[in-house]
Amino acid sequence: MNLEQQLNELTKKMYGSSIEKCTDAQLYNSVLQLTKDLLAAKPAITGKKKVYYISMEFLIGKLLSNNLINLGIYEEMRQILKKNGRNIAAIEEAEPEPSLGNGGLGRLAACFLDSIATLGLPGDGVGLNYHYGLFKQVFRDRLQKAEKNDWIEENSWLTRTGATFEVAFGDRKVVSVLYDIDVVGYQNGCNKLHLFDVATVDESLVKEGIDFDKTAIEKNLTLFLYPDDSDEAGNLLRIYQEYFLVSSGAQLIVKELKEKGCDLYHMDEYVAVQINDTHPTMVIPELIRILTWDEGFTMEDAVNVVSRTCAYTNHTILAEALEKWPLAYIEKVVPQLVPIIKELSARVAKKYTDPRVQIIDKDKRVHMAHIDIHYGYSVNGVAAIHTDILKETELNHFYKIYPEKFNNKTNGITFRRWLLSCNRELAELITQTIGEGWKKDAGELEKLLGIAESQGCAAEEDLLDAIDSIKQQKKTALAAYIREKEGVSIEPDSIFDIQIKRLHEYKRQQMNALYIIHKYLEIKGGKKPVRPVTFIFGAKAAPAYVIAQDIIHLLLVLSKIINHDPEVSRYMKVVMVENYNVSYAEKLIPACDVSEQISLASKEASGTGNMKFMLNGAVTLGTSDGANVEIHELVGDDNIYIFGKDSDTVIRHYEKADYVSREYYEKSPGIKAAVDFIISEKALAVGHRENLERLYNELLNKDWFMTLLDLEDYIAVKDKAFADYEDREGWRKKMLVNIAKAGFFSSDRTIQEYNRDIWKL
Repeated sequence: MNLEQQLNELTKKMYGSSIEKCTDAQLYNSVLQLTKDLLAAKPAITGKKKVYYISMEFLIGKLLSNNLINLGIYEEMRQILKKNGRNIAAIEEAEPEPSLGNGGLGRLAACFLDSIATLGLPGDGVGLNYHYGLFKQVFRDRLQKAEKNDWIEENSWLTRTGATFEVAFGDRKVVSVLYDIDVVGYQNGCNKLHLFDVATVDESLVKEGIDFDKTAIEKNLTLFLYPDDSDEAGNLLRIYQEYFLVSSGAQLIVKELKEKGCDLYHMDEYVAVQINDTHPTMVIPELIRILTWDEGFTMEDAVNVVSRTCAYTNHTILAEALEKWPLAYIEKVVPQLVPIIKELSARVAKKYTDPRVQIIDKDKRVHMAHIDIHYGYSVNGVAAIHTDILKETELNHFYKIYPEKFNNKTNGITFRRWLLSCNRELAELITQTIGEGWKKDAGELEKLLGIAESQGCAAEEDLLDAIDSIKQQKKTALAAYIREKEGVSIEPDSIFDIQIKRLHEYKRQQMNALYIIHKYLEIKGGKKPVRPVTFIFGAKAAPAYVIAQDIIHLLLVLSKIINHDPEVSRYMKVVMVENYNVSYAEKLIPACDVSEQISLASKEASGTGNMKFMLNGAVTLGTSDGANVEIHELVGDDNIYIFGKDSDTVIRHYEKADYVSREYYEKSPGIKAAVDFIISEKALAVGHRENLERLYNELLNKDWFMTLLDLEDYIAVKDKAFADYEDREGWRKKMLVNIAKAGFFSSDRTIQEYNRDIWKL
């Protein structure tokens, strides 16, 4: 039976209807079921050793088109639907987006699972099945409001496995239920994303917005990703969640090892556990507990084998993001782990006197990253500069003890999702130009730079024209989508300047806002730009992160002022898209001209958005931070716009505590005018005094992430980028170089390095 016949059978069986007559939602469910059946028939990827990638987040995005591409049937399905008068894009739109992650950490985990399967490596993800995920963002009165993000439908990618595990806390026991999502590799077999749910979860616990009883653990454990931890109940809930994840995961690992008949004393020969950031750290003491309590291991043997099994990825340089839990909290939630953590801490204290490397500090706080570093066999950063900073400053005291453990694994993205799926026109053009090989070996994209030599200058000119034409198509499509979704009309011929990422002060959306104010004041003063610019933002702020919410408020205030000013709106527009997610990113990234990667140097571990933009022909405007450094090295000075102080300078400012934002404000009329506008009559007329004054005072009196330090340079370099855009020939060449040099950032390359140096599958 061919694919069309199979789909027809399913639509009849499920809805008593034909492909032609089903609703989009019915047709989506039918294609979903057909795809799940095809995935179930795929061989599982097996081998002696397997990696378990354990993470609080897996931002997998919609899966239908990705799975159809990896199964090699996307085009066939598109044609079947078209033949029956249906549009695959409408079917894709009917799919709800899984709310299982937040930002780059979770999206990276999703890319990694795709690449592990594509490379034919045995490796499963281990996470939680959040019912409402992060939250659904809505804007009311120019403020972010959080609502529950209800994504799980009766028909979904989730398959209930029937496996359950008991998880014991200090004051209660719960049952963990295992769901699986198939992860199919590109032209390869299947691995799994294991997601644990609590059997007694109660969605009705959530009443207004995202508020719920944080103490009703049996009911709330898998409701939300990162529940508000601004109080003790929220902190305890985070620990309950983290232990629920690692206990379920550790029990699954041991169960699978036993089913394969493996000798647990040699666990490390069969298993690698990759700890993605500090959230799953308790898997180390939990595995030790299972081996000593249930399997009769001595503490010495358990510690040794677990230390040879677990590896840690550090995703941050921000000290506040390295989890430190009061020992009393852990005692309350999981008292059974406390003797093990104390034993691990005592072993460290016996060997090393430096207080900076202790697991339990003088204030009786448990440093999760320190457990990972002492009792894991690998510690990796996620970009060259990030790993250097870890080794030289932030974790230098550990690097001196364990130089052999430290290594770099520069992040990557899956080209299947971020080109084949979201920019099929560009993918097709690349294939026509250099063949199919780049889909499996992204390094082949470099062949795009040799077209003039191999096929002549006319062929290169045609290629540049085609790339430019596709970019324009994508901008026009995005403009239509934004008009429909956000009610804002934007000009496709304007420059699209896009900053989409988590809202955090270190990512400096506030600096972009100050640039916009600066431009607004210039236009009001009679200095008109050559070409209009559209500034697009997408970001969610954590519900307890007040200043981040104030920055969103400022952006929405600016949007209101600028877009409704007939004198200014001809030259610039500001759009903050609502509820930014993977699906929105898939529309924004192919349409971008200037990619904003403007974090304070030394603060962004890597970034992966920068890679997705580059791959789709955007030009980076950024600091020498994270993977921007490697992008700069690859594309050269002429094809990127770098500004701002370097990481060494920034680190020295922190060491000396000599950065005073008010000094920059007072000595620069431009900076002063932009900052003052935040509390101007015009801004206060449409904004809330409390939010705007708080942000103004933060910038003037604290500015921890040094916005004003780099602002003047940012304005100058950004102006140059916009001026250079008018050299259309030159700009198209910049686009081509960025696409051609993006191959290094394939997550296939990253995973090959993880496997070569860490997992050895």
